[in-house]
Amino acid sequence: MRTVCGTARRVQVLVGAWRPAVVPVAAVRPLAAGRNPLLSERLGDQRRAGVPLDQVDGTTCGSAVLVALAAWADPAEVRRLDGPGDDAPDGRAAVGAPVAAPATAPVLFGSRYDARQKQVHRESTRFWPQALGTSPWGMVAWLRRHLPSAGPYRVRLVDDVDARDVAGVVAAVESALRSGRPVPLLVGAMVPRHYVMAVGLHEGAWKVYEPTSGQIRAVDPSLVGRRTLGRLLGFDRLHAALLPS
Repeated sequence: MRTVCGTARRVQVLVGAWRPAVVPVAAVRPLAAGRNPLLSERLGDQRRAGVPLDQVDGTTCGSAVLVALAAWADPAEVRRLDGPGDDAPDGRAAVGAPVAAPATAPVLFGSRYDARQKQVHRESTRFWPQALGTSPWGMVAWLRRHLPSAGPYRVRLVDDVDARDVAGVVAAVESALRSGRPVPLLVGAMVPRHYVMAVGLHEGAWKVYEPTSGQIRAVDPSLVGRRTLGRLLGFDRLHAALLPS
């Protein structure tokens, strides 16, 4: 049975409302090299200053993804979260920053990280009930307003019972990842429920940040078509991908 977003995607295709992106994903400029993102390339737990990089509450999965994407694209985001005196991710003091007491840095970073998620949640739900999380169009609008350095993103709905549609979105996600661009993904059951973000490739699998656990997990893209993402991402069905364009 088709999901809510799958049905919408089917209608898009039938009425011809969908159009390819003006710029193919593979040709989108990569983000600047030498960045210092919050999320690492390794699988497993993600921490900074000893703090798990997880969502602050049950409605901020999208906000956690946006904060991670902002940190990926803009060094100012990381500086805002670290603040003066926090330790670098590898435990060494940041260059030029005063050294904080070891017990202080996690508290400072953790409070800023939680507050930033709540701020982004408010900003991305201006016309949407905050209790329902963030709509994919709210996510894209937030990126356009607050993160121009990431370039434009678009919402690509997914009909996960259509093999051709699944193949198309998998190819688009992998093209973006090969170009060095993270891809937020919206998963759920029959209705959309949760945001995660693909951040890279690992031996044919996607490296996916799952903000409930604060982990990056290896996800076989064939699970999209089999509708069995739940063991790794909490929900089985892929509803949408936010693709760079």
